[in-house]
Amino acid sequence: MKLSPNTVPIEPDNLLIRMHNQVGAAVDVTGTEDRARWACHGCGETRSDYPLYLTREDANGHATTCRAAYHRLR
Repeated sequence: MKLSPNTVPIEPDNLLIRMHNQVGAAVDVTGTEDRARWACHGCGETRSDYPLYLTREDANGHATTCRAAYHRLR
């Protein structure tokens, strides 16, 4: 059995910011300055269609409280 945390997923071409939650899972902010979205690779939560400055604040708030880490069993 192997546990693989999803802490360093492949970076998408439109990646603007990558931060990490409390257990190291990546929280990616992607898009443009006008329309951005974030996705947590730990718990799977996503939010979209905000300007970058609002998306960044929302993603940072999520990263500081999220303790989820997706693990795949093999």
